[in-house]
Amino acid sequence: MSASAAHTSRAPRSRACGISLIEVLVAVFVLAVGLLGTATLQLTSKRSNMEAKDRAIATTLVQGIVERMRLNARELATYTNAGAGRVLDGTTIAAVDCSVECTDVQIATSDLYELEQSMLGATETVGGNAVGGISAPLACIEGPDGASGIYTVAIAWRGLTRLSNSDLHACGQGSGSYDTADGTELDVYRRVLVLRTYIAAPI
Repeated sequence: MSASAAHTSRAPRSRACGISLIEVLVAVFVLAVGLLGTATLQLTSKRSNMEAKDRAIATTLVQGIVERMRLNARELATYTNAGAGRVLDGTTIAAVDCSVECTDVQIATSDLYELEQSMLGATETVGGNAVGGISAPLACIEGPDGASGIYTVAIAWRGLTRLSNSDLHACGQGSGSYDTADGTELDVYRRVLVLRTYIAAPI
């Protein structure tokens, strides 16, 4: 076989190898893009689930304290700090021992203490660590000084993604707990859930 014939027979094989390498690189690139998309989707899904969990906890806490206020309506003024408004950050109320008997005032104080502990997740622990609460919680209770009327309970907490600051209620706004790490964006991580309801004081 002549040198020219041998060169001619080897040329197609060289081109075929080059094409195969390009196909492999394209396949690897497509696979990498697919894996990156899957990881991003899982991260987004996890964040959404966490946001939904925190909102569900906040909803339960708001409804719970409102029902306790209805049951102990003689001390509505205690819940609202005599109409001045009450802010709970998890360290405001001292524990009250109602294991034997409590007055209405002590019951109201105990309700507020339990709300704070529930916000922090102290009622649900794993290995001694609180796991059932929400991040950077703050509760605000507003209403008349013990009289019948509209009572407002709001719970604010820190979300995982930036959003525009909610105008539903000012609870927690400006506290610094919901800003970006560098402080350039204020309250963009603030989430707030508000319940306004009429509560009748006992005659």
